[in-house]
Amino acid sequence: MNKRLIQILGFLTSSLGWTFVLCTMAMDYWRITQLGGQGGSFIIRVAWYWSNLWKDCFTDSTAVTNCRDFPVLWSVTPFVQGVRGLLMCGLTLGFFGVVLCFLGMECTYIGGADKTKDKMLFAGAVFHVVGGVSDISAYCLYINRVARTTFAPSIGPGVLRYDLGPPIFLGLVGCFLILVGAMFYAVTVYRVIFPESKVIYAYGDGTYMSPGTRGQTYAGYYGQYGSYLGSGRSSSSKISKLSQTTPTKMSERDAFV
Repeated sequence: MNKRLIQILGFLTSSLGWTFVLCTMAMDYWRITQLGGQGGSFIIRVAWYWSNLWKDCFTDSTAVTNCRDFPVLWSVTPFVQGVRGLLMCGLTLGFFGVVLCFLGMECTYIGGADKTKDKMLFAGAVFHVVGGVSDISAYCLYINRVARTTFAPSIGPGVLRYDLGPPIFLGLVGCFLILVGAMFYAVTVYRVIFPESKVIYAYGDGTYMSPGTRGQTYAGYYGQYGSYLGSGRSSSSKISKLSQTTPTKMSERDAFV
């Protein structure tokens, strides 16, 4: 596939994932539980308790919602504070990754020379990977907290067993897209930034030379009967086996003379 197409696909994928994670910060129903709704009464009485990163809410069967905002920053529940911090860190790194990758793509005419753009693109991919890992850690921390209460054999009075809400799954999909986009970026520039070291065949007797000593070799041709390939450090010259002596055919005029 063309290098530009891969980079454009990576940009769209990583940007979409970053947007998904950003949207989950403001979404409701991170965790939700339902009370009531059972029994033989023709009047169904049901209530929902749900929470996000900023408040706890209660919604009754008449669709009236009452919420309690979380207190100030230093008195928030520790795990909620950790989830907020990890998500904000991941979003910040992802923002810098989007900017660097946009400047480093081959289809954009800003960012400098090609080698500089490749380095910027690779740096943006690294930012995306680190930010994606931070986002995944935040969601895993929240899931672990909910699962510990849900699957506990016994809980105290007044403690509810919550289920996971849609923002968790949307955020995990966004993290996956971020990592896939970073992989697309890295594939297009990895060989340019980290080229493979090549070995040069220098002598006919099986001796090999590394690229660092390539400039120390020279070739000289003497007459029409052979070729010479030597090293500046060696004291004795060697005749290359690759080019052997070939006799020159004399013309009939020279033979007559």
